[in-house]
Amino acid sequence: MKTFSTVTTILLILLAIYTALTTTWPSHLPRRPLAEDSFSTERALKHVEAVSRQPHAVGFPAHRQVREYLLSQLRELGLEPVLQEGYTAGDWANFSKATNIMARIKGSGNGKALLLLSHYDSSPHSSLGASDDGSGMATILEGVRAFLASHPSPKNDIIILFTDAEELGLNGADLFVNRHAWAADVGLVLNFEARGSGGPSYMLLETNGGNRNLIKEFMAADPHYPVGNSLVYSIYKMLPNDTDLTVFREDADIDGFNFAFIDDHFDYHTRLDNYSRLDRTSLEHQGSYLMPLLQHFSMADLGQLKSDSDEVYFNVPFFRLLAYPYAWIWPMFALATACFLALIFFGLRKNILQWKDMAKGLGSSLLVLLINGSLGYFCWKGILKVYPAYTEILQGFPYNGHFYIAAFVFLSLAVCFWTYQPFRKEQLPNLLVAPLLLWLALCGALAAYLPGASFFIIPVFGFLAAFLIVLYQKEPEPLVLVALSVPALWILAPLVQMFPVGLGLKMLVTSTLLTTLLFFLLLPVFGKMRARWQLGGLCFLIFLGFITGAHLTSGFNTDRPRPTSLVYLMDEDSGEARWLSYDSRLSAWNASFFKDGESPASSGDKTSLSSKYGSAFTYSEAAPVKEIDPPLVTTNRDTVIDDTRVLSIEIHSQRKVNRLEIFTGNTPVTKAIVNGIPLSPEFLEARKGPRLLTHYISGEDATSLEISIPKDNSLDLTLYEASNDLLKHPLFTVPERPKDEIPKPFVLNDAILVKKTVRFE
Repeated sequence: MKTFSTVTTILLILLAIYTALTTTWPSHLPRRPLAEDSFSTERALKHVEAVSRQPHAVGFPAHRQVREYLLSQLRELGLEPVLQEGYTAGDWANFSKATNIMARIKGSGNGKALLLLSHYDSSPHSSLGASDDGSGMATILEGVRAFLASHPSPKNDIIILFTDAEELGLNGADLFVNRHAWAADVGLVLNFEARGSGGPSYMLLETNGGNRNLIKEFMAADPHYPVGNSLVYSIYKMLPNDTDLTVFREDADIDGFNFAFIDDHFDYHTRLDNYSRLDRTSLEHQGSYLMPLLQHFSMADLGQLKSDSDEVYFNVPFFRLLAYPYAWIWPMFALATACFLALIFFGLRKNILQWKDMAKGLGSSLLVLLINGSLGYFCWKGILKVYPAYTEILQGFPYNGHFYIAAFVFLSLAVCFWTYQPFRKEQLPNLLVAPLLLWLALCGALAAYLPGASFFIIPVFGFLAAFLIVLYQKEPEPLVLVALSVPALWILAPLVQMFPVGLGLKMLVTSTLLTTLLFFLLLPVFGKMRARWQLGGLCFLIFLGFITGAHLTSGFNTDRPRPTSLVYLMDEDSGEARWLSYDSRLSAWNASFFKDGESPASSGDKTSLSSKYGSAFTYSEAAPVKEIDPPLVTTNRDTVIDDTRVLSIEIHSQRKVNRLEIFTGNTPVTKAIVNGIPLSPEFLEARKGPRLLTHYISGEDATSLEISIPKDNSLDLTLYEASNDLLKHPLFTVPERPKDEIPKPFVLNDAILVKKTVRFE
């Protein structure tokens, strides 16, 4: 292959990758004024700005302000919003009072209603909630405004639901689904979410049955930029991730679509989730889903969406979403296998294929998979050894995470080019046999165990066509081979980036292995190139460039602030107080509270308070005792009924607090009722630790607890009462956090914590 042809070929491959990464979601915002009946990102941004000025978690002052804003905006749309208020504990025993906001647009028919869903609380305690979930609220408000401006006459009722307390345990959704009459009317839910502040919005299904009718209607609605595939759908169903929509599916068998962008994950649940960092094109992408789906599903028969069969589906540039039935999976695999065997038979008969050279190709393929798989599996552990400060980012995706993805993609490519360097172009047909065999083995395994990923067979047909050309022609046209590789590039290239972004850099192995598998599919192109050694060297130089970029951006600054934590614990049982931190290493800001400053304490408080990742305190140091009022505990009843001891307890706070955690030690609890709401028997049976529940307190609510235990058991009821006012409390002189630090998310932080144990003999 001539140098010019090599350069041209590489440029065409890069163009196909660029197309795959950029054309499936809006790449720019319209600059011209939009009609009143069109979705406007600029108009939606005004809502985001309004709701994200302060943290607005349940119990925070701004929580009520956001609620009042949403009510006023719904009234401006000519709707009559109503509130639903009630206590709920969800499935996680995170108890709270939730206040849902609802409005309804009446349709002309009597069928099922379409529900537009988002939540309006932010994560405790520092998140401003611009993306999660100000973007969802703004998408719905602007979308409904544009929909009403077109003067439609919807056939179906349209319910708008802004749930409360989603961040605590999907509590608002639980309240609506299980205790509101409108829930029985719902036929489909469109839920808008975010788990970062940028990137394309992925479509994820929630259904207890098959997805065939849902996909069929989604494609009929024809959103311009669909991003989603049945592989992600299959993986999502296996992961313990939940959204409000999960409650609709699990508790009421109501289907729906999630739409969520997940990039810039480091902003998730932090103070960086603010108006300025929200990617405008991500918000535009959400709107590009809502408008056609709202138009379509407001008229469709939502009572006919259930199905017993599934579809394989995936998005590609220009063709949007493609789908075919699961029933085609094995026939397509059988066809590919038959074509492979026929080509092998033809090659052997014509003496083009040689067993010895095919064996060498198999060895090279297995070697490159082993090397790149090992690189991907161990690289993150190695990176953390060199840069331990990354562990402070609990999301698992540091600010420079994309540098590492790119670096190890190019390192994997360098390994691929160098591994195949010794082979002559005359051996190319023999080299293609092993990658084809491995791809068929992979597709067979996916068909059996992960059928949602069976669209991986599509690029294999392109590979088979290229194999046929290479068998027949000694000098095949490079552009034809590139054209046959385009399906592989369009389908697989976005996945190389998606998995470590969505699952954290601990999953870099997915990038290195997918890169290797993609290289295999491009071997008909690369195998003809004489400059494989030079291309490997170029890829290695690019790897070094990205690694250098990662190193230069590995530190923290005002744009990439370090998450830090500090908690004051007053132990009423011992009369002692301690400073506590969740940090792996202390910063200049909180190190002054810990005598050693560098050594984790060996005698800190061992109780693991509730947090997303089960984090425990890492530093502990004696602190001055302050006069902090503990909770008051009143026993209203202590009686034995048959074999059960029933305790009725009232807990009152003597200060403004945000949450109360209740632990029952090793005593088995057979029943628990909080403020009249029972904890689910499934939770009580499955709980493994001493924690019974967490009450996120609104206003001055008391905690009324009725608890049942075996009659001969005693009970140590340990209470942890927390207020998020450490930095502002007049009894403390904690300095303001530097601008290059932010409160650490997912854990109790900047809090005054009081521990008190009440023993019931």
